[in-house]
Amino acid sequence: MEQTKERRNRHVRRVLEIALGIGLAAALIWGTVSLHRQQALADRVVRLHILANSDSEEDQALKLQVRDKILARATEILEQSENRDEAEITLRESLPEFERLAAEEIAAEGYDYSVTAELADTTFPTREYDDFTLPAGDYLALRVVIGAGEGHNWWCVVFPPLCTAATTDLAQTAMSAGLSDDDVKLITEAGEGYVLKFKSIEIWEALKAKLS
Repeated sequence: MEQTKERRNRHVRRVLEIALGIGLAAALIWGTVSLHRQQALADRVVRLHILANSDSEEDQALKLQVRDKILARATEILEQSENRDEAEITLRESLPEFERLAAEEIAAEGYDYSVTAELADTTFPTREYDDFTLPAGDYLALRVVIGAGEGHNWWCVVFPPLCTAATTDLAQTAMSAGLSDDDVKLITEAGEGYVLKFKSIEIWEALKAKLS
């Protein structure tokens, strides 16, 4: 009787081990596919990242005013950019102008904070906007740092200009900049399983951070 019970327990453990192995393999495959999708998406967009001097009410308000100046000008100069590569070249050439515009706005409000503008690969968490969501991962970003840059920051997408596009024009705006129909379905949550895809990307990014 005891031997029969032990054999049954071993069999149950073996079944569980197999099931866990299959589940882990499926998760790894799903994560790899999802990560590839995020990387393909990141190759087609440029984020905008405005960092406030601090979390004071005044500094946060100033951040939004600088944001409006930078976003308006960036949207204007990127109108002729047909893809991410062209957008990156234009933005790099315009970094001194962005710094000047931000400095002028800061001075006009009575502050003497320093300001820097750069294009840099930046790690972002999953971010939900009104009409679309971007998965966690590394993206090229136009970063504007005000003063110490220690306050809550503001993120969006400067190319394609998704944060200034009307809801009805979002898909067309994205696809005209080189995003695929699958990309649009992913970020607008129209595709199936987007929540799981984004979660698996977050898990992979966390593992990558721990291993790096």
